[in-house]
Amino acid sequence: MKTLKNNIILTAITCLVLAGSLITFAAIAPEQQKDSAQPKTPAAAEQTTQPQTQQEVKLDKTVKAAEDKPSSMTTPPANANEYSAVASLNIVNNPSAYVGKKVKFKASFDKFSTLGLDYKPAFRDSQKYISFLIKRDDVTDHTIPLSEMKIFIKRSEAEKFIDLDSGDIIEVYGKVFSDALTDAWVDTDKLVVISKKKKDEDKKAKI
Repeated sequence: MKTLKNNIILTAITCLVLAGSLITFAAIAPEQQKDSAQPKTPAAAEQTTQPQTQQEVKLDKTVKAAEDKPSSMTTPPANANEYSAVASLNIVNNPSAYVGKKVKFKASFDKFSTLGLDYKPAFRDSQKYISFLIKRDDVTDHTIPLSEMKIFIKRSEAEKFIDLDSGDIIEVYGKVFSDALTDAWVDTDKLVVISKKKKDEDKKAKI
């Protein structure tokens, strides 16, 4: 009788141990599944986003390179060697000597104008062209436009230079096509901006 009682107690203990093991396994299994479903660790996420960061840096360098590249408004024409460097005053002092010739000269921009347009002996249509004035090189204490030189540029091209201010330094590549009224009449082939007066003044102010 005592032996049977012991067997029953042993069987009961064994059942309790097995039941405890099953309960423990049932509790651990969902946690393991949950861990496997967790998102990547921060380190893994950083590795995933790193190529994108490198791409952004590469794009930034590309944008900066494009910004640093000189624009067509600041570069001479490809055939610049075909133009003779002449002072603007020399041209207006003897315009007939330069008729038909390609010339280039640096000057201080004054303003856009309608001077000389639609004048039949040296006709340039005001619908297609606009003229501009430069300042006389021989006067420095105040502004006097060099009105003896009529400089024309196509309106479609002039639209690129709407930010030009009085005092900006430019270089004109053009051809003298007439000496009507004993003035020099010039067609602009290429207008180049050498320096902006306002930018130069801003730099000096910062210094």
